[in-house]
This record gives sequence, structure tokens and C-alpha cells, in this order.
Amino acid sequence: MEFESWYLLVIPLFFGLGWLAARVDIRHVMQESRAVPRSYFKGLNYLLNEQPDKAIEAFLEVARMDPDTLELHFALGALFRRRGELDRAIRIHQNLVDRADLSQDQRMKALYELGEDFLKSGLLDRAESVFRRLETGSHALDALRHILDIQVLTKDWQQAILTAKRLEKLGCPAQHADTAHYHCELAAAAMLRDDPDGARAQLELALEENKRAARAWMLLGDLEVKQGRDEAAIVAWRRLEDINPGFLPVVAERLVQAHGRQGRSGEVVALLKAYLDRRPSPDLLHLLFQTVAEHQGWEAARQLAAEELKRHPSLRALDDYLQASNAVHPEAMETRLAQDLVHRQVSRIAYYQCTSCGFKARQFFWQCPACARWESIPPERIEHE
Repeated sequence: MEFESWYLLVIPLFFGLGWLAARVDIRHVMQESRAVPRSYFKGLNYLLNEQPDKAIEAFLEVARMDPDTLELHFALGALFRRRGELDRAIRIHQNLVDRADLSQDQRMKALYELGEDFLKSGLLDRAESVFRRLETGSHALDALRHILDIQVLTKDWQQAILTAKRLEKLGCPAQHADTAHYHCELAAAAMLRDDPDGARAQLELALEENKRAARAWMLLGDLEVKQGRDEAAIVAWRRLEDINPGFLPVVAERLVQAHGRQGRSGEVVALLKAYLDRRPSPDLLHLLFQTVAEHQGWEAARQLAAEELKRHPSLRALDDYLQASNAVHPEAMETRLAQDLVHRQVSRIAYYQCTSCGFKARQFFWQCPACARWESIPPERIEHE
């Protein structure tokens, strides 16, 4: 390819065009930077200097001066909510909802944020009203989740069941385990109203949702007892042996009482021993210890506790052993003092604990009072300092 002399004229032209384009870009950037309010840069400066309160005030000034800073409004509203300044968050998001110049998607986003504000403020009726407006559209799934949470908090179990089914239709993971608890709540309420037929119908629905629902089988046994059918109750409670043995400590005392009413205490002692062989449990051991002491005497109870101490040492087993030793040898003052100390320590460190949020309780809950998750509290107390 031959070099043409006119190429020398083209090269300076390209340089000139590049220089002109750069000048235009620089001028555009400078114009944009002049258009940004000084308060915006003050806010950034405060943030960099770790002065969040002053930064917020600066950004609020920007938002007041320039209503088009939509994302800044959203950011400020979310920040106020995280800081617990819920009144300010509500004002910002309510102002956005009321603006006539927002697109439909922007208004729906503002509504969702407003619902979050009301929910965190404890204004459940207002939060549900807002989320109801979002049941269709891009925020439908999250809105329905919040509606379900509100219905559970307000114990509106019938509506919670319907909402859970709607969530499943929208592609949310199966709600069967939680829905079974909603039916169990309705069954428990029917039992309090002395409505056995209504309670049984709800428990059947609970088992349709989740055949492994330990609570449903436990309540079914309770219902049989209320109707004078101890044998049927025992059958219901013993279903947990195979479907959910971790919950045996919850129904073990019921089994002991039902067998006792039928004069079958020896049978229930053998049953509890079999449970312990399959699954060590300090709670089950303590119940077995009390049952043996009542029906076979303190010496047999002491031997039981001694054997368990060798197999699975625990403070509760030691507490039981010392209690039986005191009963067999009441004159031994040293043993009594030791038992008092151990019992006090056991009472202090034995508790139920939620695996989700760490909430601790002296009694068992099917639903954690702190995080509201179902069956997040194992049905076995732990010993922990």
C-alpha cells in the first residue's frame, strides 16, 4: 500500500476532533457538578468524617431543594427506619406516595417502604392495609409474606391458612408445616370451647397438611383423654415413636398419667426405659426417675440414676441420684447439702433455647416468642452455663 500525502492532512483533523469532544465532555461534567447542590457534597463529607447525624441533615436539605432526587428520598427513609426514627421514615415515604409525578412502579415501591415502616412501628392494621394494596404486582410475594406475619401476630388463624395457600400458588416454598400449626391453634381453641368435633376436624386438617406434625398427634391424644379414651390417647401419643421421636419428652408425662389411670405403671416404666435406650434424654430420665420412685421405691430410683450417670453423665442425673440417696439415707447431712447445691445449679442452667434467635425459656413453646418461628425450640432442655 502506497503512502498518500493527503494522509498528513487527515491526522491533525482527527486530533482536533478528539480535543473538541474532550472539551465538550469536560464542560458537560462541570455544568452537572455545578447543578448538584453544595449540601450534597457537605453530606458526603460528613459521612466520610463519620458524622451521620449531620450527613442526614445535609441530605434532607438536598431533598427539600431538589424534589427529583427520588433515590435519595428512598435511601433516607430506609436509613431512618434502621435507626428507629420511624416517624421521619413514615413522613418521607408518605410524601412519596402522595406525589403525582411518580410512575406506577415508583409509587408501589414507596407504598411497600411505607408498609415496612408501619409494621416496624407496630401499627399492624395500617401496615396490613398498605400491603393489601400490593397484593398484585412486583411486590405481591413480599407483601403477602408480611400479611401472613401480621395474621400470625394477631392470631387470625383462618386468614393465615388462606394466605399461606396463596403464597404457595405464587411459588413460595411449601407452607405445610406452618399451616399445620395454624390448624392446631384452631383445634386448641375448639377444645377450650368444649367443641370436640370442631377440634377433631381441625386436627385432621393439620395431619393432611403434615402427617409428621407432632403437635397434632399430641393434641389428638389430649382430645381422646377429654372424651375418656385413654387407650386411644396412648395410641396417638405413641405415633411419635416413629414419625418424630425428638418430641417424645413433650408427651412422656401424658403417657405416664394415662398408663397410671389404667393401672399399667410397670408397662410405662418399661416403655420409658426403651425410649432412653434409643435416645438419651435428661428430661425423659427425670420423668422415669420420678415414676420409678413412686411405684418401685427410692432404692430402685437411685440404682436407675446411678446407671444413667455411668452411661450419660449430666447434672440432672446427678441431682436425681442425690435426691434418691437423701430419701434412702435421710440422716446423711452431707448428701443433702450436696443435693441442694446441685439442684440449685440445675435450676439455673437448664432451659429451652431457640435455634434460630437464641431465645431462652424455662418452658417449651411450639412457636418462639421472640422470632415467631415454629418448632425452632428443640423439645429438650439443655444444660449450659
